[in-house]
Amino acid sequence: MEQFRASDDPDDPRERFYLVDMFPYPSGDLHMGHAEAYAIGDAMARYWFLRGKNVLHPIGWDAFGLPAENAAIRNNTHPVDWTYKNIETQAASFRRYATSFDWSRRLQTCDPEYYHWNQWLFLRFYERGLAYRKGGYVNWCPKDQTVLANEQVIAGHCERCGTEVVRRVLTQWYFKITEYADRLLADAAALEGFWPDRVLTMQRNWIGRSTGASVHFAVEGRAEPVTVFTTRPDTLFGATFFVVAADSALAAELCVPERRAEFDAYLEQVRKLTDIERQSTDREKTGVFLGVHAVNPVNGERIPVWAADYVLPDYGTGAIMAVPAHDQRDLDFARKFGLPVRVVVATDQPDPAETGVATPGDGVLVNSGPLDGLSKAEAISRITEILSEKGQGAAAVNYRLRDWLVSRQRFWGTPIPIIHCPSCGEVPVPEDQLPVVLPDLRGADLAPHGVSPLAAAADWVNVDCPKCGGPALRDTDTMDTFVDSSWYQFRYCSPRYTEGPFRPADVAQWAPVDLYVGGVEHAILHLMYARFFTKVLQDMGLLEFGEPFTRLINQGQVINGGRAMSKSLDNGVDLGEQISLYGVDAIRLTMIFASPPQDDIDWADVNPDAMVKFLGRVRRIAADVAAAGARGVPGPSGAAASSSGGDQELRKFTHRIIDGVTRQVEGYHLNVAVARLMELVSASRKAIDSGPGAADPAVREAAEALAVMLSLFAPYTAEECWEALGASARAAASASALSDASVGTAAWPAADPALLVQEVVTCVVQVNGKVRDRLEVSPEITEKELRELALAAPGAARALAGLGVQRVVVRPPKLVNIVAR
Repeated sequence: MEQFRASDDPDDPRERFYLVDMFPYPSGDLHMGHAEAYAIGDAMARYWFLRGKNVLHPIGWDAFGLPAENAAIRNNTHPVDWTYKNIETQAASFRRYATSFDWSRRLQTCDPEYYHWNQWLFLRFYERGLAYRKGGYVNWCPKDQTVLANEQVIAGHCERCGTEVVRRVLTQWYFKITEYADRLLADAAALEGFWPDRVLTMQRNWIGRSTGASVHFAVEGRAEPVTVFTTRPDTLFGATFFVVAADSALAAELCVPERRAEFDAYLEQVRKLTDIERQSTDREKTGVFLGVHAVNPVNGERIPVWAADYVLPDYGTGAIMAVPAHDQRDLDFARKFGLPVRVVVATDQPDPAETGVATPGDGVLVNSGPLDGLSKAEAISRITEILSEKGQGAAAVNYRLRDWLVSRQRFWGTPIPIIHCPSCGEVPVPEDQLPVVLPDLRGADLAPHGVSPLAAAADWVNVDCPKCGGPALRDTDTMDTFVDSSWYQFRYCSPRYTEGPFRPADVAQWAPVDLYVGGVEHAILHLMYARFFTKVLQDMGLLEFGEPFTRLINQGQVINGGRAMSKSLDNGVDLGEQISLYGVDAIRLTMIFASPPQDDIDWADVNPDAMVKFLGRVRRIAADVAAAGARGVPGPSGAAASSSGGDQELRKFTHRIIDGVTRQVEGYHLNVAVARLMELVSASRKAIDSGPGAADPAVREAAEALAVMLSLFAPYTAEECWEALGASARAAASASALSDASVGTAAWPAADPALLVQEVVTCVVQVNGKVRDRLEVSPEITEKELRELALAAPGAARALAGLGVQRVVVRPPKLVNIVAR
């Protein structure tokens, strides 16, 4: 809609406000989850627009991905056909849903004009050493025939299709997100209070920063020592064996010939296990002795080197020192294979060798030479000094976070802009040859075969090397689609810009995003990657800031009957059908009123029909006021919330509602804001039926304010009411507040401070049912505030002397009963 188009004019005096909803994937039409998420974002965008801000509220589509590719295979078409068809379907539904988007900013990530800049950014990362290729174990989905990032594996299964994930060795492209681990952690502090606590906690846990020491173990027959990371270097004297991941290159290297057959057989079994299974504490420990020994650097003791499945190859160096007395997995392994258990931290617990229960806690060091008698903290500091002095180790930091694996062996994604030349190696595609556009593959040509479908497009793959001119091959992997969504919020600022991913001056005017709305399921993946990209772009000089989103709102999930909606459960609800039954406004209001934005909504527990009835009451108020105005009754003389005539009690109530709704919207308590509007509807109806009547200026003021405030949540009904009220005011030739043609461009009503001064009421404070005090309080006092005042009241305090408060019953604003014994 043109009325919601943001202005890029640098001379526009309005304060800018940038709101982004997480853009949808075009898998079909909009669903119930979309209905909730976009109702929240739209309400906030409309609010700030009505408050006079220059609001940028764009829309786009996260358009690459497997569903389109699979649909093309089924239908013998190109993925773009399915994708654009669904985009147009969703666009029509968004318009029907009355979302206040700036449609001039529309983008689709599958357009070459967009993914051109994915490729450009990839090459900038490559130049900075942040994009690299390496071989190693990866998560492989047998069904989708592609690799998955660690973050895309949920409980050992593919997050997309639910297939059990296996491990494979492949050469893949990675982004070096680990180089930004400390900044991602440190900068999260500035987001506290603006992002949900649980999102920040999830990100911190995923990064998993831990401090300890790197320790060098000499290994028989190996020139270079093997380094392990441990958070408990104080327990080194308790290390009685050494474990390497069975599927690591180190295990294969260390295994002596006499043990090779046993090791190879064991390795085949390990490769069948998922990481979740390998790290399960319930599984019986397995392993094989590799026939070599390592040397404990603190006491010179020879300790056996084992290969086992409970150590993963991509954690640290894929090797650990085993301290069975104080680590349960090590203890289980030691008891299984008869390895020694040595206590080095004295606690009040029995000997782990006898009980089979490790004692991992704090205590005083024993059996540890120079560390004996020291506390955990003292011992860690001292042993780190000793290791450093002897060149056998040093203080170190380790992270759970792994580099972002961005290669995908599928077609419908951004081609990686690298050419592989037998003579020159990896050669970036020259910038004047970007974008590298996807070839025209369809149907069966897209079916997965363990390598990317692009590998079979001979005319596309075979190219001349940009450096030497010799025969070379394009890289046939495509990028993880999370690359697309890591920077799209900046592209919205200048979506038609052709000289770079965005015009820096435009981004400097709009970004960072003031409010970002989307699901908590993106806490680790999308949000972490977007933060990483922003920091890299800042280091490149393209951005002046390091965080993409100033404030984040997570909406809950729309469920049905206590369970997620699913075809298999036959509990799905069709959004289109619900809108046909109840109307757009009733569905939007139902979503908003059902719960705070962050909570789940159970569709089985809500009642859209109640909202239909409520909206009918709103229309009748506007119709009654309009009819009274059309009969020639003078209309209001000023703005909707500044009329001085009419019933003063209703005016006071209206202005308290305006003040309350304003505060609740700005605090993101949208359900409470709707509840306050319901109170205004009841008060207005009462004034019309048994008070001053519909012709009273205070009633018109209430009706006009109601229409404007309701427009955040029910724009169609609000527009009807606004039109009716405006038509009647014009008919009465009044100086109406309704000079705006649309309620969507009206001004938000301002509460008159003089009308917000409230009378006080008397609250009775009882202790065990007897009146002990009386308080003069505001009628609007909260339960928490009243409870605190009552407990502090002098009369109550005297009555409570020597007693313990068992329960406090608060009935604001007139009664508090304290139960004490």
